[in-house]
Amino acid sequence: TQQTVMAAVGEEAQLNCQLMQSKDVLQVTWQKRLPDEDKNLATYSNEFDKWVNPDFRNKVEFKAAGLQNSSIVIRKVTEQDEGCYHCLFNTYPEGALTATTCLQLYELHEAILHVGESNSPEEAVVSCSATGRPAPTVTLTVPHHNSSSVTNTNGTVTVTTTAVLPRLHDNSTQVGCAVRVLSGPQIEVFTMIPEIRQPSDGFDEESETNNSERSKLMFRCRPIPIQLQKKTTIKSENGQLLRKV
Repeated sequence: TQQTVMAAVGEEAQLNCQLMQSKDVLQVTWQKRLPDEDKNLATYSNEFDKWVNPDFRNKVEFKAAGLQNSSIVIRKVTEQDEGCYHCLFNTYPEGALTATTCLQLYELHEAILHVGESNSPEEAVVSCSATGRPAPTVTLTVPHHNSSSVTNTNGTVTVTTTAVLPRLHDNSTQVGCAVRVLSGPQIEVFTMIPEIRQPSDGFDEESETNNSERSKLMFRCRPIPIQLQKKTTIKSENGQLLRKV
């Protein structure tokens, strides 16, 4: 029997119990340990087969029913399901042989990895945050980082890890963040820190275009006055040209 079983909130939890000695077992009973009493969840015997408490019929089911091995599944676990459970092998003539296993829940939400600007253009501020219960471990794949935590009203804890990293010239840098609660599965996210771009060679295509437009505006057409002369032609009666004035 496992002393502690871990499960994520909303997932299934399987509790297993095995009798290591060969005994004359009449019945196997699963109980939830409560502050005031131990409440029966389910039983199994050869005579009466499987029985589940009506209060838990949509919550608990047998995964394996036997007199030497027994397993139950708790569906969609919540905080109310957290706690310890008894597995009782009712034997004859010794009586009940009891084992206890405790269900511990964890909650872990998506990790957020962000790259921000620093006071220096040569540096970048990288932060990674995650919210979970209990407090998650948030680790950046870089040395010299600092962590802070905030407890939320719903009991979860938000942990933020921050580091200041140098930005490389003409080469992006990958940074990763690993997040985990207790011994649950690890979540990893990655992002890139953009490189520092080299300054331009002094030619700015956009500025050049604007300068060209301004130059065009400077060369405007200005009208030039032109003095016109009037010409008069005098002819004789027979049409002979006498003179032009």
